[in-house]
Amino acid sequence: MTELKLLALDTDDLGIISAHMQDAVFKVGDVRWSPPERNFSLAANRFVWEKAGEKRKGFERHRAALVFKRVEAVRSTGIDRNRTDDVLSLLAITFTRKGEGPEGTVELVLSGTATIALDVECIEVALADIGGAWETAVRPRHP
Repeated sequence: MTELKLLALDTDDLGIISAHMQDAVFKVGDVRWSPPERNFSLAANRFVWEKAGEKRKGFERHRAALVFKRVEAVRSTGIDRNRTDDVLSLLAITFTRKGEGPEGTVELVLSGTATIALDVECIEVALADIGGAWETAVRPRHP
């Protein structure tokens, strides 16, 4: 088992993290926002796309932590934060720059109509596998 550890400091890096987190699933209760520390994090079960092309019977998922630093504000749509057991599926992570500087908005695009928007001072994101891997027979598909 190879554990993934990535750091994103620009949009190209963020695109790589987005690809590794595509189709990750997580519960609303696994999302944390700490205004004093300016950190936003979530624990998810990510689909291991980097091994999905290998000829094998099953596929893998890993427990992973995704941490955004230098977060100034968090907004969400389509999510009831009181329903902590609801499962969300992450489709992509995008960044929209504000003006000439490094600040902007990171958007976590979720299935359905849900989104989480993070106003950030700059891109500083870490992704790390934090638990074991397990086999899954289901490979996510998109129309």
